[in-house]
Amino acid sequence: MEVETVTFKENYQTFPKEEGSLIPLLQRAQATDGYISPESVEIISDYLNITESKVFGVASFYSQFRFTAPGRHSISVCLGTACHVSGGATLLETLERELDVSTGHCTSDKRFDLDRVACLGCCALAPVVKVDKDVHSKVNVIKLKDICSNYE
Repeated sequence: MEVETVTFKENYQTFPKEEGSLIPLLQRAQATDGYISPESVEIISDYLNITESKVFGVASFYSQFRFTAPGRHSISVCLGTACHVSGGATLLETLERELDVSTGHCTSDKRFDLDRVACLGCCALAPVVKVDKDVHSKVNVIKLKDICSNYE
């Protein structure tokens, strides 16, 4: 039995046609499609009768919104103080080099997207890398390869 996927394009008209619906519409677009696509920006703009630049301006102000499609797995590298001094920046650079992806983007095979975060709240376990919902502690460059190999 095939499961039908609902996209934002089919899922936005329950919101009031008022500017106060902008952030909830952006949240719905991201929850449905995984990111804010140019098509979603256009739909929201038309629906609320505001400019696309205003929609994009609001969305780009908040760090919760992303503008690139996510990978199958999301990697977040903590760069809070404890993680930074324990090698977090080196881990991020290693992932960028080894996966051939820049921060905020997705690998060409759509396997991983990569982001940096200010703090994951696991300072005693620094440096920390989170893949999806799995937190990996006391990570070093050697452990990174093993961690990534566990996610297809």
